[in-house]
Amino acid sequence: MAKRPVFSKQLVALCVVASLAVIAVSGWAVSRVITGSGSDNPFQSAGLYVAPDSKSALATAAATGAEKTAFESISTTPAAIWLLPEDFPTADVGTYVSSVATTAAQQEKTPVFVVYGIPNRDCSQESAGGLTEAEYPGWVQAIADGLASKKAVVILEPDSLALSEECGNTSERAAQVNDAVDRLLSPTVSVYLDGGHSNWKSVQVQADLLTAAGVSKVRGFATNVSNFNTTADEIAYNEQLSAQLGGKNYVIDTSRNGNGSNGEWCNPSGRALGDSPTAVNDGTALDALLWIKNPGESDGQCNGGPVAGAWWPEGALALTQ
Repeated sequence: MAKRPVFSKQLVALCVVASLAVIAVSGWAVSRVITGSGSDNPFQSAGLYVAPDSKSALATAAATGAEKTAFESISTTPAAIWLLPEDFPTADVGTYVSSVATTAAQQEKTPVFVVYGIPNRDCSQESAGGLTEAEYPGWVQAIADGLASKKAVVILEPDSLALSEECGNTSERAAQVNDAVDRLLSPTVSVYLDGGHSNWKSVQVQADLLTAAGVSKVRGFATNVSNFNTTADEIAYNEQLSAQLGGKNYVIDTSRNGNGSNGEWCNPSGRALGDSPTAVNDGTALDALLWIKNPGESDGQCNGGPVAGAWWPEGALALTQ
């Protein structure tokens, strides 16, 4: 679940002054009921679900002293639940997401899932894996069936579109994501396609990729997933991207962007936790700030980290300090 190398920085001319108020909300208690912009904002009038069995929660339970306190600051903050076919195969994933969504509804919370199993995932890099072309549709359908009539948010296939040019499978990726969109479409499920980040593709190129993948059919797009760009930079980029897409809404991953980016994508040093998850109502197309990447989980075997997705105590401690 690592993000691709940072490309040359986009020079964004749009300054969204009102949007910068987002940064001030980071002190909200995560259990507070949040209100989003517009009656159809999926984050309106409901808190976000906190998974009790996340890697950070298990690490917190096993820790003591200052380490326990640090890990707890991560484990008690709502973060997305990543669905990988290696962990949740087709036979099991539907039951799992149904159980999570049911529990979340009982708590009057909204779960956020990341669907991450597309063929040739990550172009055989740190987060290599995924399903075959024949297996993938059935896996996504199982997720869709499990979420039937249940409220949830889905972040669909991080890196898949922006990375497709490097993978050399742009048209295939667009078709695969488009099919996944059609399967996941539901009145109760809000889908956001991955939109890269502000230091990757130009606004026009990313807009074309999203359009080909069916963004017109879903709630919007997500950016900065597993990356470190500042919230202000993402807002400026995303407002332009939204305008290119006819006003589509978006969410931003703020899980590790507290100190911004140093140009590295794989376990960079000196990073910090970012703004707490919250919905936004500021007149922009921003729906919410979310913790999509789970802080404390490695980007890959780089800069001292373990394999991608594994809990990394040293990395977690560094983020909290």
